[in-house]
Amino acid sequence: MARLQTSWDARAAANFMLGGAGAGLIVFSSFVRNPYSLALGLVLVAAGLGAVWLEIGRKLRAVHVFFNPFTSWMTREAFAALMVFAGGVSFLASRQEVLLHATAIAALAFLYCQARILRAAKGIPAWRAPEVVPLIIFSGLAEGAGVALFFGLDPMFFVAALLPRAYSWHRYRAAVKSRALERPGKALVWAGTVLPLALLPLAGPVAGLLAVATGAWLKLALVTRASFNQGFALPHLPVRGAP
Repeated sequence: MARLQTSWDARAAANFMLGGAGAGLIVFSSFVRNPYSLALGLVLVAAGLGAVWLEIGRKLRAVHVFFNPFTSWMTREAFAALMVFAGGVSFLASRQEVLLHATAIAALAFLYCQARILRAAKGIPAWRAPEVVPLIIFSGLAEGAGVALFFGLDPMFFVAALLPRAYSWHRYRAAVKSRALERPGKALVWAGTVLPLALLPLAGPVAGLLAVATGAWLKLALVTRASFNQGFALPHLPVRGAP
């Protein structure tokens, strides 16, 4: 019988919510060239990783995440995060544009690793679907672009991130059936895509906030409410005395 996993709670979901939006914001910071935008992105990524750290029973064992780069997407995420922080802090100290672009590339790698962490959970159907990878990546980019609107991002970049997220959700929903995702999924389409596109010419920041809020809701539901284990099946039952 399928059961809801209990290893990851809202603190783990916060890494995808805050860290994903932060990584997306860092990516678009390379377009707005605003140091405050980059700094906020770093804070969001750090907050997401900090939430995961709070979930660990033995806090000092967090260093073990760096021990398996060849087999663990969590390890790769940790190394990508180090590159993000190293590049971001270096740019804030020197203001060399090449460091800003390098940090944006590291943030994309961080987003990709996050998506593959879920994909690697083979025992959870809602996570192991290949469609979860573009969904998580484009969600992070759309949410980051939504925040970047506050820092003067060209609205067309926001549209370019928002539409692929909606399409990724459409493909994911076609592959994975989950009642827990229906409401946040509808909100993502209507309140997180259609309404922001209508509001964008008049109230860009409001459109951005809607994109961020609906994306965060979907990720929270995906990690905490749609994460049922596959369970098991016995197609052939042993019969006592059978030849």
